[in-house]
Amino acid sequence: MGPLAGLKILEFEAIGPGPFCGMMLADMGADVLLVDRPDDPRLGFGRDRWFDVMMRGRRSATLDLKSKSGIAAALELAARADAVIEGFRPGVMERLGLGPEVLLKQNPKLVYGRMTGWGQDGPLAARAGHDINYIALTGVLHAIGRAGSAPVPPLNLVGDFGGGGMLLAFGIACALVEARRSGKGQVVDAAMVDGASLLAAMFSGMMAGKRWSEVRGENVLDTGAPWYDAYETRDGKYVAIGSIEPKFYEELLLRLGLQGRDLPAQMDRKGWPALRKSFTETFKTKTRDEWCIVFDGSDACFAPVLTFSEAQAHPHNAARGTYTRVGKVDQPAPAPRFSRTPGKIRRAPPERGEGGRQALADWGFSENEISSLKEKGLGFA
Repeated sequence: MGPLAGLKILEFEAIGPGPFCGMMLADMGADVLLVDRPDDPRLGFGRDRWFDVMMRGRRSATLDLKSKSGIAAALELAARADAVIEGFRPGVMERLGLGPEVLLKQNPKLVYGRMTGWGQDGPLAARAGHDINYIALTGVLHAIGRAGSAPVPPLNLVGDFGGGGMLLAFGIACALVEARRSGKGQVVDAAMVDGASLLAAMFSGMMAGKRWSEVRGENVLDTGAPWYDAYETRDGKYVAIGSIEPKFYEELLLRLGLQGRDLPAQMDRKGWPALRKSFTETFKTKTRDEWCIVFDGSDACFAPVLTFSEAQAHPHNAARGTYTRVGKVDQPAPAPRFSRTPGKIRRAPPERGEGGRQALADWGFSENEISSLKEKGLGFA
């Protein structure tokens, strides 16, 4: 059933980090009811659901939040929820009459989770933005990339998902634990700019200790060090090495056939260009799969650089069940793993309104109450 079994989460439809948060909570057993907008292509939400992995595990009901009756229905749903997830710009939920002050007044134990890019306050709070903008403002984007090149966006993993949805899921879980002790709910203000900054906490310490340069491509972890990088192989593919510790570095030289050669010392920064040249030339002498054989069983901190499709078939991932198939889609399995109450993907992403009636019944609504919600515009099947 998962460690969050029995918790009822009301999620208002959004894109990106909000759904990722809902997915994480649903994977861990929470009963997540998704309040979808009516299907309207002008809203930009009319996408197919079957491959929308982050929507997995929910049931759905549709509701027009622009109508008074729709707001009344949303209030009834929130009164039965343990937590709410919303991802509108600051002030939108308040203008709708669904802000935290209103919802906490009717449901004092409610955890009100808010997902934004810039946060609920501050000079940029009302501004639009995307992952790349949020991580740009935190220093993270500046730090990623090779020397002499432009910064490289790390997909939208740092802002949207790591610093956004995952941080909100953590915050909601923390607040739910506290609410059980105190009997009081609270607002969780999860901002991607805060989360991305938090993910980079280690580098604050490294800078203070004069162990990190703000010049891109000069550091151990940003491709500055030749023994922490990706190298092209003979077949045009890539391998990754992270041989930081001396014993692992010695193992790297051994497997590359470079041990005993007249090479610069590992930490001789002036010698890094020469080391890189040797590694580059050596890795191009074999294919990626041939290097996998050479490094098999090694502690040199080596791995092939796989595509998403290749990763699903890798023997290690297959042995651990890192990926699973739901419907027509191979996708990551729930994580982390629990020894006694494991997470589980209970259902594929719902179509709009799918499973809503049963969800309402499971949330304790009577047949008369369900009929009343339907009259207020709540759509479900």
